[in-house]
Amino acid sequence: MPSDIEIAQSTVLEPIEKISAKLGLDPDAIERYGKYKAKVPKEALKDIKTPRKGKVVLVTAMNPTPAGEGKTTVSIGLAQGLQKLGKSVCLALREPSLGPVFGVKGGACGGGYSQVVPMEDINLHFTGDMHAITVANNLLASMIDNHLFRGNELDLDENRILWKRCLDLNDRALRQITVGVGGGNYGVTRPDSFQITAASEIMATLCMAEDMDDLKERLSNIVVGYTKSGKLVTCGQLGAVGSMATLLRDALMPNLVQTIEHVPAFVHGGPFANISHGCNTIIATKTAMKLADFVITEAGFGADLGAEKFLDIKCRKAGITPSAVVIVATVRSLKYNAGVDKKDLCLPNKQALMDGFANVRRHIANMSGFGIPVVVTCNRFPSDTEDELAIVKGLCEAEGASFVPSDVFMNGGEGGKALAERIAEIVEADEPVEIEYTYELEDSIEDKIYKVSTKIYGADGVTYEEGVAEKIQALKDAGYGNLPICIAKTQYSFSDDAKKLGAPKDFNITVRDCYVSAGAGYVVVLTGTILTMPGLPAHPAALDIDVDSEGVITGLF
Repeated sequence: MPSDIEIAQSTVLEPIEKISAKLGLDPDAIERYGKYKAKVPKEALKDIKTPRKGKVVLVTAMNPTPAGEGKTTVSIGLAQGLQKLGKSVCLALREPSLGPVFGVKGGACGGGYSQVVPMEDINLHFTGDMHAITVANNLLASMIDNHLFRGNELDLDENRILWKRCLDLNDRALRQITVGVGGGNYGVTRPDSFQITAASEIMATLCMAEDMDDLKERLSNIVVGYTKSGKLVTCGQLGAVGSMATLLRDALMPNLVQTIEHVPAFVHGGPFANISHGCNTIIATKTAMKLADFVITEAGFGADLGAEKFLDIKCRKAGITPSAVVIVATVRSLKYNAGVDKKDLCLPNKQALMDGFANVRRHIANMSGFGIPVVVTCNRFPSDTEDELAIVKGLCEAEGASFVPSDVFMNGGEGGKALAERIAEIVEADEPVEIEYTYELEDSIEDKIYKVSTKIYGADGVTYEEGVAEKIQALKDAGYGNLPICIAKTQYSFSDDAKKLGAPKDFNITVRDCYVSAGAGYVVVLTGTILTMPGLPAHPAALDIDVDSEGVITGLF
């Protein structure tokens, strides 16, 4: 079979005007970025006389494994399957980060015959959103350091600056740095650090904003550090909001592209789910809901991370209620969760399949606990047997979840038709759905952490490292106690230990830090050893990527 990039490069794309016309958008109202990409300003929606009331379907997954699950691939294949059924459908996905692209995980455009295209553009610089977010973030950092250098009127404590610089690459050497080395004209010497752009508060803030006015208010609320007397200092006090919003003006508009089968797709915003909220922009999702009957979206990593945050944070803020949740699993990943060696995952192993299902069982229970219909799909591999799929089907149905296998990698929309039929059946039944959130906003920060840890992760309780309790109390004293929480945790396990696979029991979640992300509108809780700046692997993907004299890219998956 051809590689992903070979399939993408052989696809005959439709002009972006034709894709926008599918959504009822006037081609003159979109802002073109070449032939196959566009941004959609809010003014383009004014001519839509009868906006649709699109139903949202959330695609999530079991905890990721080296065996591969294919959540984005299934999202795209499901949308293509719905199109084959004659449905009005649009995707709302996240943008890839260059960190994984040149690291180990790869891009975020799907795979095989279920991809968003042009995949090279989307996986690389796309329309410049990542650059805009990075520069806006670092402008604030430079204004903080300039404020310190120019007399420090706000009395900022240089040793308690909370704002970090960012970069859209994996670079472990930047996890801890010192800026202003040399003093004098070089600035004030102080400790600093970088995080990856996808983990930055600007990224999370952009994704949670409803419009420019909302974005500016959120930027103004960002906490940058403490004064020497212990008071919080905000971005608004530094006067940085106007310039930052100017840099983010175009990035606020959702990006329109297409799938291999020409389904319209908004690809906008790219926060990681293990260290941020893991959801695409509210603007893109709501735009898609006005333009299509079915909106297929996804949330990062396993359902314990992206889906929980989608429901407890994004849906609560945006007033969105998904009509169904799809949990993506694979036969191979179930075996891996039972301890089967990667080289043996293609071999039949009924017992391992049943043991590894414990991971999916917990995800089904969690998603059902939100009060939303659940469908499990197995993204098929050539080694999967009908007997294995029948076992998974029986296990899912015993938990009250529908099961439909999909073959979207090899067969695109045709391979997603059965899943699309089941989703259409659920959505068009129009049964009322009301989200049962994991916690109430009025709960204390500690109670919110406890409820997510015990209800979603299956932990026995929560352990706090030294000094965290005082930080939480300070946040409550500052008026942030009623915000939702965003827990940063390893994606590989329900626990905060990446090695505990399946559905671990008898563990506590260890909280090592807690701070407010006031722009995004939540409290961040760091657990275990999670880091906000990843590093490169022993053999990064960057070693295999090249471009020839004709501009043709190779090695990009």
